[in-house]
Formats: sequence, C-alpha cells, structure tokens
Amino acid sequence: MSVETTPREAEFAIAGMTCASCSSRVERKLNKLDGVEASVNLATERAHVTFGEGVTVEELIEVVEKTGYSATLLSGDADGQVGDSAGVGQGAPVDVSAGMLIAPGGSVWKRLFVEPSMQTRAVVALVLAIPVVVIAMVPPVMAALGGVRPWVELLLTVPVYFWAAFPFHRSAVVNARHGGTTMDTLVSIGISAAFWWSFVATLSGGTQHMYFETAAVVTAFLLVGRSVEQKAKHRGQSALRSLLELGACEVSLLVPDGAGSYAERRAGVAELKPGMLFRVRPGEKVATDGVVVDGRSAVDASLVTGESMPVDVAGGDEVTGGTLNTSGTLVVRATRVGSETTLAAITRLVERAQTGKAPVQRLADRVSSVFVPAVLVIAVVTLLGWLGTGHLFTEALQAAVSVLVIACPCALGLATPTALLVGTGRGAELGVLIKGPEILESTRAVDTVVLDKTGTVTSGSMHVTAVETAGKLTKTAALQAAASVEAGSEHPVAVAIVEAAKERGVSPVAACDFTALPGAGARAVIKGTEVLVGKPGLFDVVPDELADVGAGVAGTTVFVGWGGKARATVTVTDEMRVSTPAGVDRLHELGLETYLLTGDNEFTAKSVAAEAGIASSNVIAGVRPEQKHAVVQRLQRQGKVVAMVGDGVNDAAALAQADLGLAMGSGTDVARESADIVLMRTEVAAVADAIGLSRRTLMIIKQNLFWAFAYNVVGIPLAAFGELDPMFAGGAMAASSVIVVMNSLRLRAYAREREAVAA
Repeated sequence: MSVETTPREAEFAIAGMTCASCSSRVERKLNKLDGVEASVNLATERAHVTFGEGVTVEELIEVVEKTGYSATLLSGDADGQVGDSAGVGQGAPVDVSAGMLIAPGGSVWKRLFVEPSMQTRAVVALVLAIPVVVIAMVPPVMAALGGVRPWVELLLTVPVYFWAAFPFHRSAVVNARHGGTTMDTLVSIGISAAFWWSFVATLSGGTQHMYFETAAVVTAFLLVGRSVEQKAKHRGQSALRSLLELGACEVSLLVPDGAGSYAERRAGVAELKPGMLFRVRPGEKVATDGVVVDGRSAVDASLVTGESMPVDVAGGDEVTGGTLNTSGTLVVRATRVGSETTLAAITRLVERAQTGKAPVQRLADRVSSVFVPAVLVIAVVTLLGWLGTGHLFTEALQAAVSVLVIACPCALGLATPTALLVGTGRGAELGVLIKGPEILESTRAVDTVVLDKTGTVTSGSMHVTAVETAGKLTKTAALQAAASVEAGSEHPVAVAIVEAAKERGVSPVAACDFTALPGAGARAVIKGTEVLVGKPGLFDVVPDELADVGAGVAGTTVFVGWGGKARATVTVTDEMRVSTPAGVDRLHELGLETYLLTGDNEFTAKSVAAEAGIASSNVIAGVRPEQKHAVVQRLQRQGKVVAMVGDGVNDAAALAQADLGLAMGSGTDVARESADIVLMRTEVAAVADAIGLSRRTLMIIKQNLFWAFAYNVVGIPLAAFGELDPMFAGGAMAASSVIVVMNSLRLRAYAREREAVAA
C-alpha cells in the first residue's frame, strides 16, 4: 500500500525580478514540477514552495536559474545541504540588479556595471539627461551649438544608455535567452530604438529627428521611479523587520554549580534549551518564552501583542520572548526556544500572509502573463499602421517607442502584494495576525460577530462575591467543600473559588476521583462522600432558600452539595474589560451586528450585554461548550455571515464553522489553529481592528488594481495614436508603479488617528 508523506515547505529569496511578468513566470515554471505548489511575491521578492519527496531544493533552485533569476534558500523542511553548485551557498552575496546570479569575487566589470545602486544610476542619469533636453529643445542653445549639437547629445547620452540603463538591457538579454519577456524588455527595446536611430542619423550628418533626449529622459525617469519604489517597499516591510529585531541577543543563564546553587553566565540566546533557567533584569528583554519561577515585575508586551499597558507577572505566570521587563528582576524557566517561540510563530504568520496571494490577484496574474508579448505586438502594429498611412518613419518610430515605454505591468504586479505587505505589517503592530490573503475577502462579507463572554468581553479574571448556605452549614464549610472539589480544575470559576478560599484562610481537603462534567460542573470524593459543584440540575433536591439565588444576580452561581441535595451556592463575577464598550461601538460603526454567547444564566448575560452595548435580543445564554458550533450554524441558516471570536478548546469547532474565525492569542493552541485571524490583544477592540484593517487592505488592493488597469487601458491607445511624447510616456510609466506603492503605504496610518485621540 502507498504511504502518504507530509509535504515539505521552503522559503526562497528570488533575485532579479522587476515586474509582474517576472514573478508570474517563476511561479509558473515552479508549478510545472510534479507535486510542487509555489507562490511568488514580487513585493517581498520571496517564493514560498510546498513540495513532495520526489523534489529536492537543488531542483527548485535550478528551475529558477533556468528561468533567468537566482534563488537563495532562506528556510524550510528540506533535507540535505544546498551546495554552492546550486548557486546559493548560505551567506553568499547575491546580485539583485538584473536577473541572474553573479559569482562572488571582484572584477572591474562587476564594480562598474553591476554593483552601482539604482539610486546612483538615477542621479547620474538625471544629471546627464537635463542638459540633453536643454540642448535638444531650447532654440538659443540649439542655434549656438549648430552642427555639433547631435555629437554633444550623443556624448552625454552614451553613459546614460550603456551604464545607467544597464540593468534594463541585461535583464532583457537574460530573459530573452530563456525565452521570456518582461517590462525591462519593453524599456530596453524602446530606449534602444530611440538611441540607435539617433546614432545612425548623427553618423549620416543629420541634425533633425534626433531622439537622444527620449532615451536619456526615459531612462532617468524609470530609474528614479524604481528607486522610489524600492524605498517605499522597504518602508512597507518595516513592521516585519521590527518583529525580527525584537528578540534578545544575549541571556543571563543560571547554571547549576554542583553545590546546590546556580552560577550566572552570559551567553548567546542560541544556547537556550527548554527547561533552562535564566535571569531577566529591569530594562532587559525576555530572551524566550517561559514561566516565571521567582520574582515579580511588570512586563511591557506592546511591541509583541499590541497591549498598551504593562502586565504584572509573578511566580507561575507565563512570559513571552521579546517582551520588555520594566521593574523587578525575574528568574524564568524556558519553555519554548528558537522557531517554537511565540515571536517566531508571529513572524511566520506575517511572512506567510505577505507571501500569499489574494483571490483578487488572479485576474492581474493572468493579464501579466501575456502583457509584455501583447505590448510588443501592439508596438509593431503601431509602427506598421503609421507607415501604412503615409507618415514619416520618424513619426511612426516615436509612436511605437511611446507604446513600449508607457506600458507598465509593474503596477499590476505590485497592486496586491504591496498592500498585503503593508497591511499585514500594520496588523502585526496592532496585535492582529492575518493567516492568509484569502481571508480578506471573508471580512468584506461578514455582517455578524459572535463574542464569547469570558476572556473576550470580560477579563476572565473572576472572583467570589457571595456564598449562601441552607440549613446549619457554615459559609466557611461550604467554601471549603467547593474549593476541595475545584482544586482539580483549571476552569476560571474553579480557579476563582480556590483563590477565594486561600485568601480567607480556608484550606481545601484532599479529594480523589476528580471528574470534570463538561457544561455542568465537577465532582470529587472527599472523605468517602461524593461532592458535586456546578449547575442545579446536578441535584435531586434544591432547597427553596437556594433555588432563586442566581436568578437575580449578575454573575455565575454554582451549587455545592452531596447526597443528591444542594447545600450552598457560590457566586462568582467576571469584571467587564474597560475597553469592551468602545470596542463594541467600533464593531457597530463597521456595520456589524454583535451577539453575546455565554454559558451563564440569562440575567447575568443580559447584564453584561447591557454594559457592553450589545442588544438584549442578541444574547444567547445557557450555552453548553458543545453547543457553540450549533449556535453558529443556526445564525448561518438565518442568512448571516458569521465571525466567531473565542479562545478555548471548546471554541475550536465554532471557530472552524464560522465564515471568519478569530482566536485570542492568550487562548489554546487548538483555538488558534482553527482560526483565520489570531488576536494577540485580548480585547474586543482587536476584533474591530482585525476586520477594519482587513477591509481597508482589500479596498486598497482594489484601488490599486483599478488604477493599474485604467492606466494601461487609457495610456497605451493614446501612445499608439501619437498623443503622448515618449518622454512623457516614460515619466507616466515610472509614476504608475510609485502611485500604487504609495497608495498601499497609506495602510501604515490605519488606526493611528484613533490611537492619538485615545492618548
């Protein structure tokens, strides 16, 4: 029988891509391999590849190189080493200027033509292009230079054409060698036609119909545009870089000295292993995820989770790597290190979301795959059309060059990835981790948000407010019985009861045979007697004086008893988060209907809903954990598009069933795995941020795509009919990509106005 293997994943840096046609072709070539699924992102210059056992990393890299680009393995599950023969030795410098790998090692050619940056080329091109334009277009200067004017223009244009425009020519040649075309192909052909026509005319002694200024200015415009675009994309990646820089570099390890004590030693974080102890002093970053074993302090997690206020921690509390210790000294036992930490998981989620593709990008990809060949055909048709209608060759050439230069597949290719890059980065800053770009479409359609009460609407930090008894049983004895049973449970109500007993000096009695009763309570045997704690339905008899205790109380009331009879009640309340009402208001402003889901009685649930600003008609009370999934289904059958917010194991099925699942980062691993979006801030405002930011990102993507399509649909015909000068066309093409990137950068300001008001 066949054995099904788990697909492996790898992340590559792809060097040399300049437009959507490049990324589309690399993706298409990789996906032709059996068992390979690749997603190539132009904005991040990354490829995320899933592949089976029959494919090696070396084969993937070879495919990329045969396509005309270079690949560097960044991370993955791949077995074996990637040798230098593959072209990606770890740490080897990679040339990204023109679409193919340059072997390490110095040469005059490389230093002169390959290494200069886009910014340097742009400056040189501008400095030389300006006098070329003046000489070619200002009559007094033209008259003063007379017959030497073409030679002066040629002298100034040669460095621009051969040196500044070298990346365009080189990329065009490399891609042509591999049977492909890109935006650089259009640019290279366009400026080459202008330059060589003018060169031949100059050698022939002519002074009219020179286009040196076209070659120089178009090159300068495009280089300036490419430089601005690179800087803007770099700004868009700032959030991810900030995440990567959060981790500590060194740690104070506590090493056993053999005499029953510990010696402190400074070491690199890479030496940390699970179970090791380390010390964190005030002002230092927590080196990795762990549990506090000694000390008390306040930890600032704002850079990791978006929480604005420091969190108090003491013995037994968990701390997250990358957070800042603000006051006391802590001793922490490492629980997760390296790629298993919360910070590493956050970074992976953000990178995965940035590398993926939203459904709206599919049309752009299809267009990009045929864009450059189509433009080349249009340029040839334009040239022949002008010649066929009796126009001069120079007029026909000018129109054809304008078509080549104005066409811009880059704007199409950057429309989605740049918005995803900035949007997911801003989300990470706000404590919102979007698992994939396809989720953006889900947020647009959502009209209903179901909020699980405990830990979301309320703080989840419960405390006992009342103990009532029947007969001669004392409140202390009742609390002791309840705490003895609940000592075996981790439920928030149980923790509150045990803590209340501890605060009042009541010691629990040893219990055995503890059993949790999901949705009902718990049982345990104490001194030979079975004691039950939970809902009144657990008992055959509920005394009249206890029957109505929980009916008019805002809180959770549990009954305590044995022998089939309830003998006491313990009421536990959960404080409303201060930020909840404002968060619910923001959800309503987004046009969303809110529901409160809880296992509490209806009176308690409606009291919480009223305080939070949720309509009493939208309260779903008395819901058992296993019923949450059915509640979501019922709302969906009513025609609602549901977003579910939860944090526990019992929320996993509901999160998976919902059209959009949002899990609190403080919740269980099962809940986070089932969700589409992970919220590192445990508050309703984070839900509003997640949905609002996702919708804004989707809107920016659609704006970008509209602009990119409209620009080409309008610009190419205008150029073909001779309405656009090649220089103007070059400037427009450079501006089109910059506009898309700058529009995407507007997402960096999302929610800042609200934060400023709140401050």
